Amino acid sequence: MAATLTERRLFILKIVVQEFVETATPVASEMLVRKYGLGFSSATVRNELATLEDLGYLTHLHTSAGRVPTDAGYRFFVENLMERTSLSMAEQRMIRHQFYQVRGELDQWIQLAGAVLARTAQNASLVTPPRAEHLRFKNLELISIHETMVLAVLVFHGGIVKQQTFSPDTARSAEDLRRCAGQISDQLADLTVSQVEDLITHDAQQLAPLFGDFEHGVIDLVTHAMQTFEEQAREQIHSDGLLEMLSQPEFIPSLTRDDAERAVERLRRALEILKNGRGLGPLIPQALASEGVQVIIGGEHSEDEMREYSVVLARYGVGGTVTGVLGVIGPTRMAYPRSISTVRYISSLMTSLLGDLYAGETRPPFEDGL
Repeated sequence: MAATLTERRLFILKIVVQEFVETATPVASEMLVRKYGLGFSSATVRNELATLEDLGYLTHLHTSAGRVPTDAGYRFFVENLMERTSLSMAEQRMIRHQFYQVRGELDQWIQLAGAVLARTAQNASLVTPPRAEHLRFKNLELISIHETMVLAVLVFHGGIVKQQTFSPDTARSAEDLRRCAGQISDQLADLTVSQVEDLITHDAQQLAPLFGDFEHGVIDLVTHAMQTFEEQAREQIHSDGLLEMLSQPEFIPSLTRDDAERAVERLRRALEILKNGRGLGPLIPQALASEGVQVIIGGEHSEDEMREYSVVLARYGVGGTVTGVLGVIGPTRMAYPRSISTVRYISSLMTSLLGDLYAGETRPPFEDGL
């Protein structure tokens, strides 16, 4: 008959995960009996640990060593055994005060969110800037800055403004530029880049009386600017907390050569992940499409370089307007309750701030208990 997760086994699994997260040391039966005052013998605990290993929740590194959680053990802990906690009110007030000091400065909010996540969760952090799900054109201005040079001011929904200069084939008067910008703004208003492309492809005959070669050239410029912005936005990930993550025992080599080489390899991968976003890219669209806090543990990652890491992510922002993703990344031996509560709180706070910035809400963004 297959082994089952009895109440005793559940309790032992819970404290093994907690002990290993806290100490980074394999957990032995004798220590559990001594520390927790268990009402049964070390031999009984060893049998239960062996059963939990057979079930796939624990493993051991050496024959005589204690047990450590597997990815499946961490997953079961997160979903069934972990105590749901919140940041203390003192921590919440301190964090809100930090954001209050840079109110209205979106770039500083992003940097501050990364720093607070890293410091509070004691691991590395990642934050993507908030952006519209699809960039939408709002209006265009064309300004002559020289007889052979024109400045195009492209305005998109969400307060995004891009400027670009170009040289027309022939000089254009200010009135001609205003007329051209007005016609293009009328035709492209509220369209995404794919809709702009469809308009030019399928409605070319209808637009022929309005758009000549010059206008088509300007529309090509608009289309290219939108495509470039969306590509850059997908790749833009702000990270922080490298020192916090590298202070974890997984990155501190012992005196043995093999362990030192493994630590150096982990360090190399961590630097690639945080510097280049390697392995994180596929997680961002998933988080943007999900509700609540998402936890991806070790072998659950589709990318090989992420198999030794866990990532806790949450979406933030104003639905239908702008959204981004923030979270923490660290070894699978992560303090999941602390990381999840930190990500949840910062996500809620950033959502509140952006609600005021983009949606014009009048309620205070720093109410207690966000």
